[in-house]
Amino acid sequence: MSSDHLVFTLYAVVTVGLAWLLAVYMHRVFTGQRVWSSPAIAPLERAFLAAAGTGPDRVQGWAGYAMAVLAFNLAGFVFLYAVLRLQGMLPGNPQGIGPMSADLAFNTAISFVTNTNWQAYSGEVQLSYLSQMVGLTVQNFVSAATGMAVAVAVIRGFVATGTGKLGNFWVDLVRAVLYVLLPLSIIAALVLIWQGVPQSLGASVRATTLEGAQQIIAQGPAASQIAIKQLGTNGGGFFGVNSAHPLENPTILSNMIQSVSILLIPVAFCFLFGRMVNDRRQGWAIFAAMGVLFVAGLLLINAPEQAGNPLLTQATGITGPNMEGKEVRFGATLSALWAQATTAASNGSVNAMHDSFMPVSGLVMLLNMQVGEVIFGGVGAGFYGMLLYVVLAVFLAGLMVGRTPEYLGKKIEGREVALAVLAFLSMPLGILVFGALAATVPSALSAVQDAGPHGLSEILYAYSSATGNNGSAFGGYGAAAPFHTTLQGIAMLLGRYAIIIPMLAVAGSLSVKTPAPATAGTFPTHGPLFVVLLTLSVLILGALTFFPALVLGPIAEHVSMLGGQSF
Repeated sequence: MSSDHLVFTLYAVVTVGLAWLLAVYMHRVFTGQRVWSSPAIAPLERAFLAAAGTGPDRVQGWAGYAMAVLAFNLAGFVFLYAVLRLQGMLPGNPQGIGPMSADLAFNTAISFVTNTNWQAYSGEVQLSYLSQMVGLTVQNFVSAATGMAVAVAVIRGFVATGTGKLGNFWVDLVRAVLYVLLPLSIIAALVLIWQGVPQSLGASVRATTLEGAQQIIAQGPAASQIAIKQLGTNGGGFFGVNSAHPLENPTILSNMIQSVSILLIPVAFCFLFGRMVNDRRQGWAIFAAMGVLFVAGLLLINAPEQAGNPLLTQATGITGPNMEGKEVRFGATLSALWAQATTAASNGSVNAMHDSFMPVSGLVMLLNMQVGEVIFGGVGAGFYGMLLYVVLAVFLAGLMVGRTPEYLGKKIEGREVALAVLAFLSMPLGILVFGALAATVPSALSAVQDAGPHGLSEILYAYSSATGNNGSAFGGYGAAAPFHTTLQGIAMLLGRYAIIIPMLAVAGSLSVKTPAPATAGTFPTHGPLFVVLLTLSVLILGALTFFPALVLGPIAEHVSMLGGQSF
């Protein structure tokens, strides 16, 4: 076994093992059972719910649940937008940073409320400490908790027996924050502080370099934000260059801790699903489909990065990994692992510049986002996104065998399929239609850094990232232009709520149905055949939708590179 594969295997074992344990804990949390942290946290939970005038006994149908999600997120957007626009007059601003522009504040507020965390700004330069803590970090928690709550509600809809109820959004939100995200973030933040990540309210430090020059070193409450940015698959870094910054990700250990954190909760949702439906094989089947896609993508990214750029080898005679745009302390292997994890998991943080990866690597990262961020995906969001593909997969299976499609004993009928297709169409709309506008409007084209197919890849990446609620970028793309901050803000809204609402409606539709017992003709959804069908559904429905655009972007760039042409 090569050193690369050893690293990947160790990462997989640690991540899956911890996720399995976390799923056991999360199952008790979201079913209202007592956990080890209950004595300390239960009083806080009761206080928050009492203040909100609700409780576990006040269950909601899908429409009520969806309205609560939208109302809460709208309030979060208004609050965060106000903080960003008024930060120059607010306390917690030792650097004296002024207000954020209207279009950039609009983009940033939507970005963090939708769990996208796209950053068209540089955090240490354009945001005060108060904006980072009260604005961004708070949304890192509650936007992640929103995704978790919706996923749990959708799961309840799949297993409910005629009740039509999905739970209570406010209860699920509070429990996700207090019992899951907050304890994990405290542990992760303390470990990161131990590894050298700053956690301070002091102003920037002025240092004298060995050459005698003066350098300003930014610091601040970084560790606390970094912990939740990874655990909540938020991805918005404290510093402009994200986890490539030595104060945000100083060591190999901090890098691995953050890499595991990215996938921890998304993987746990697979096992949580198996427990909530009382058939753990169902969770393992979905995990297997996600895992196959993840491993395939990781190997496809790692191989060209290890091989390096053939044009550089031809010009210099030097062979070796592609290190351009990467941190030496992480190398090609850990950069490839992070790139696959962050684009597959709707995280968006980076420890290397994706704009500098090889064309095939960029292709894989684009596909990870374009299929809907369902290869584990964001916390909760990735799982209910994969359930969308489950509905479509069993529908296709039903067509092939001439039977009414079923999942978990419930018939998948026209209403559920129509809603799933409606949610599916949000991705090509946001990526292809909005991307086409960005590629044709003259003022928008000025954002493109590179000529040729790589320039098209930059556009595709930006709108794939925004619509997929990922947040990473090809770093050379000038996304701070008002055209892009506005249009990408709309794309983020589309990618979040055009999937949440239809999937809650699917869950509501299924929740009023009574499951039928399995018969000899029932298509099993827990075996290898279903795993293959689900995997192919993601690839055929998701990837092929974008194939023509990808041919003109990363595929054309790769073919040109092999032909000795650069741009």
